[in-house]
Amino acid sequence: MSTELVNVADIFGENVFNDTVMQERLPKKIYKNLKKTIEEGKELDLETADVIAHEMKEWAIEKGATHYTHWFQPLTGVTAEKHDSFISAPLPSGKVLMSFSGKELIKGEPDASSFPSGGLRATFEARGYTAWDCTSPAFVRKDAAGATLCIPTAFCSYKGEALDQKTPLLRSMEAVGAQSLRLLRLFGNTTSKKVTPSVGPEQEYFLVDAEKFKQRKDLIYTGRTLFGAMPPKGQELDDHYFGTIRQRIAAFMKDVNEELWKVGVSSKTQHNEVAPAQHELAPIYAEANIAVDHNHLVMQTLKRVASQHGMKCLLHEKPFAGVNGSGKHNNWSLTTDDGINMLEPGKTPHENTQFLLVLTCILKAVNRHADLLRESAADPGNDHRLGANEAPPAIISVFLGEQLEDVLEQLISTGEATHSLKGGKLETGVKTLPDLAKDATDRNRTSPFAFTGNKFEFRMVGSRDSVAAPNVVINTIVAEAFAEACGVLEKADDFDMAVHDLIKEYAIENQKIVFNGDGYSEAWVEEAKRRGLPNITSMVEAIPAMTTDKAVELFEKFNVFTKAELESRAEIQYESYAKAINIEARTMIDMASKQIIPAIMRYTKTLADTVISVREAGADTTVQSELLTEVSNLLVETKNALNVLIQVTDTAAEKEEGEVQANYYHSDVVPAMDNLRAPVDQLEMIVDKDVWPMPSYGDLIFEV
Repeated sequence: MSTELVNVADIFGENVFNDTVMQERLPKKIYKNLKKTIEEGKELDLETADVIAHEMKEWAIEKGATHYTHWFQPLTGVTAEKHDSFISAPLPSGKVLMSFSGKELIKGEPDASSFPSGGLRATFEARGYTAWDCTSPAFVRKDAAGATLCIPTAFCSYKGEALDQKTPLLRSMEAVGAQSLRLLRLFGNTTSKKVTPSVGPEQEYFLVDAEKFKQRKDLIYTGRTLFGAMPPKGQELDDHYFGTIRQRIAAFMKDVNEELWKVGVSSKTQHNEVAPAQHELAPIYAEANIAVDHNHLVMQTLKRVASQHGMKCLLHEKPFAGVNGSGKHNNWSLTTDDGINMLEPGKTPHENTQFLLVLTCILKAVNRHADLLRESAADPGNDHRLGANEAPPAIISVFLGEQLEDVLEQLISTGEATHSLKGGKLETGVKTLPDLAKDATDRNRTSPFAFTGNKFEFRMVGSRDSVAAPNVVINTIVAEAFAEACGVLEKADDFDMAVHDLIKEYAIENQKIVFNGDGYSEAWVEEAKRRGLPNITSMVEAIPAMTTDKAVELFEKFNVFTKAELESRAEIQYESYAKAINIEARTMIDMASKQIIPAIMRYTKTLADTVISVREAGADTTVQSELLTEVSNLLVETKNALNVLIQVTDTAAEKEEGEVQANYYHSDVVPAMDNLRAPVDQLEMIVDKDVWPMPSYGDLIFEV
């Protein structure tokens, strides 16, 4: 752990081949060509690429790099990389030449056969390509392997199908950028040249002691506890939330920040979260593809630095039952190259016609494609979290706040918005404290898609997941809504009247998606049903949204996904769910068979021996006998539940892979897992702690 003082301005981006470095090292013509590629999407010629590659290599070697890698995001949920050294063939002198060509920079060829393809490729078809995403800067990562030049790339098959998260994200960014610019032109904006989605993903995580982690097979194999009784104290007092950061955690956070700053990740905010041992890190906004890359770096850095501090970082959405799980809030907005935020309402949003059209288009997009948004946040871990009085419900709705909801209601009722609610002042009632400026509306932490001043916050994303998928969906559905609005307005004889009518039409047609109340309440579930909003409670129920005719038409229209790519991704999702639940079930079987039941049997024998000893001493054995009976009955219940879980897990393996198998895991295996956990958790509260074969929840979340 470093104790030296750090000047953030000095170290920020020091390991990034950023614009400043490129200006310093590249010839002016080469730099100009690269900037044109980045800003205008022009193709990069090989001659220019050769010069960039040479300078990038020299810079990386100065940083200590010996290898380079094309750093990509296959459909595994994590990043992937293949390392190649800079050395070329030995010279006659016996020395080696260090080289890196433009061709090697632009294109790589990792073996694509073992990455998930969902049927797009046969196993024997191995060729795949990585292509340099020059809009996301290369960086040098330093770890136990030394220093490695990491080049962010897209990953596609030999036939050009997207096999990754990055390719469709870049496609969707182009789509929403083009339609946003089209809309801005209608409102007289002739200066903005580019519109880019900006994203700021907040990251939640748990930290546990590494030695205790190693004693839990469930944490090792699945990332979450499959058994565990709640300790006497959980998060009831909310005393951990924003509490003083403990020294061990503070030292970890310091090192995380420094590592992230060096690779250009603008780590900004850190604090304790609600659950014990839970924390959060949030960066400053970046362009969507860079934000996705940075979030992967955040997750990797959290894990690596935790290990260096004798801890383990848990990114599972629900590592502990009974306390809050973890997610990441995906803050999304649209920004022009000259600094205009299209989601900025201004002080008088009722007069801001452009903003009102943007807003109602987004309402239309979310209302029409709520199922796709829900699917974009679907994973096995989120099934335990969404709607569990800690995260947004599984029902998609939009929170606008009092000010914008009032404007919307004016539009719906009269067709005109004549005023906007003002923020006013918050009087503290203490003379020595200043009165504070108050926002025009409160926030709503129960809303899955909330407007929060000048952005929308999609709160459903799971803590382990890439934020690429939700941003692909948001970008594309908004692009569609903008395109349809522009199609109407471009044909209008009276633009002002046409835009007024369109805003009113969209407000009326999509008002059912707006909800500012308590998303955790049972009343909302009933109200949402009455409104006709989908309530998709599990991953397997969410997956079909990807391949509906509506979804295929949407994504093909904007060249984000082909029908084949969508079908492949749905197949991968089903496989991922089945594999995840299978691993969890077999881990439970292993733990129950080899650890828990043997420990209970030893404890039962101790109790039985005690009953005999007490009886022989002529004393009353009522208490001992009752305890022995209780433990024995729970042991029988545990063994019976274990037998059922073994049976259904074996049956699941025989099911047809894909949708059929995933649904069986959801309908039969998951309930069997719950039925095994119930008696085991009861036994944990009875059996001697010295006999129990693994650290308890209290050991894990309070002793960090």
